[in-house]
Amino acid sequence: MMQFYQKRDFGTFISDTFAFFKEHGKNYFKNYLLINGILLILMVVIFVLGYREFFAQMMGSNTAGQNYYFEAYFQENQAMLILVSSIVFFLFLAVTMVSYSYPVLYLKRLSETGNKDIKADDILSDLKSNVGRFLLLFLGMLFIVTPLAMIVFGLSVVLMFILIGFFLIIIMGPALMNVVNFLMFDYLHTKKGFFESLSYSIRAQFSYRNGREKSPFWKYWGSTIVMYFIIQTVSSIFTMIPMMFIFGGMMTVPQTGEMQQNPFEGPMGIFIFLLYGVSLLFSFLMINVIFVMSGLQYYDSRTDLHRNLDLSEIDTIGTHEI
Repeated sequence: MMQFYQKRDFGTFISDTFAFFKEHGKNYFKNYLLINGILLILMVVIFVLGYREFFAQMMGSNTAGQNYYFEAYFQENQAMLILVSSIVFFLFLAVTMVSYSYPVLYLKRLSETGNKDIKADDILSDLKSNVGRFLLLFLGMLFIVTPLAMIVFGLSVVLMFILIGFFLIIIMGPALMNVVNFLMFDYLHTKKGFFESLSYSIRAQFSYRNGREKSPFWKYWGSTIVMYFIIQTVSSIFTMIPMMFIFGGMMTVPQTGEMQQNPFEGPMGIFIFLLYGVSLLFSFLMINVIFVMSGLQYYDSRTDLHRNLDLSEIDTIGTHEI
């Protein structure tokens, strides 16, 4: 079985992430879909049915040069669009909360118990017992981390005029992602408060707790950005297909006297939105890869538990028959 609390280098983070899914992927995604599947499917269905007609009207008015039809449609269906947007927002919020907490709690249970046959009820029990802490975490991220991140990125954008901003944005994106993920792992793995876990998640990016080893920043940053590009490359397959259909429909030259075909109308419109729905589902599944790797990075940073594991292994020497 994979050892979680141990030192890893840049390449090992990536290889061990894929090794994790090779060993535990079936159980991991089975429970993920059992817990989060209904919410995901419901969100996609509402997205497809609620917005298809809206985009069809918008595209139709643009291609026909009759924007007032779209304005009239928007005014007549404003209440429905607000309702659909509200439902999608709250479903997205619920899916996000479960999706963010699930990999943390799964890895926590697996690393502590070593049980490979984790049940959905086990994770649901952990979710229920951590609802209060997760809500506090969410509020802290929304009102503390997000404004600070916006300030940092705002300064980076301003500094783009002297070129250094481009470098800062490239550095800050993956680093901020790591800080947020470390915050979630530390907050849900320990009994620390929000600010204590936030402090640790920032310090852990730059130094180990013992202060004697070199900074892990670049191996955390490098493995995160490489994995992100891998995921984006795979995900682009699902986004490029509907985009090709849309642009193909828009570029089709109509015959004289005929209106240009709206790619969002009819069966083609349903097909395009279903592809985007599948893309959305796939994105939520693939983001788990980043979270699992972030968990391995977090366990790499917890050198205090490395020593405990090493001592426990030494104590077992000689207790087995040769």
